Amino acid sequence: MTDSQRPLPGDPTAWAWAAVDTPVCSIGMAATPTGLLNVVFHTGGERTAEQARARLTRHLGAAPADGPAAPCHDLLTEATAQVQAYFAGRLRTFSLPLDWSLTTGFNRRVQRELLEHVPYGTVVAYQDLANLVGEPGAARAVGVAMGANPLPLVVPCHRVVESGGGLGGFGPGLEVKRKLLALEGVLPEPLF
Repeated sequence: MTDSQRPLPGDPTAWAWAAVDTPVCSIGMAATPTGLLNVVFHTGGERTAEQARARLTRHLGAAPADGPAAPCHDLLTEATAQVQAYFAGRLRTFSLPLDWSLTTGFNRRVQRELLEHVPYGTVVAYQDLANLVGEPGAARAVGVAMGANPLPLVVPCHRVVESGGGLGGFGPGLEVKRKLLALEGVLPEPLF
């Protein structure tokens, strides 16, 4: 995984949106010339997708560009292919440039640590992740950082669990978290 500082050609405020259907739900993705900016679960209903696009439009100061000639189209095409390969069991590590501009400070530190040190098929406890970033008293703050993760799935907050063995939380829902962990072989496949 890289988070390239080398912008792609084009307007730095330009961005594009794409959606991909997966076995767990529809996932929306936004990209800027810097990299993948946002991943949003449950975008099959137009309301969720519209809310996500409106939030990003306010943040970036521009509406998304549409069509195959749009800036970032190639990046979104690659992101879609990698998400599909992940759900097909052919991809374990995403290799996309990332735009970290939707996260800062402690949250960004925790999310980067997660990305770099918790590979496919493993889990980490909130407390252990707090220890990894050198903040042993910050297990709850790690939970907040996971909830604020703008790049779930790619920055795998579904791999963060409770120390006692519980699943903990997950913005897209615990059923989605169970399915992702089952896909990665951490949990058995749900029976129903």
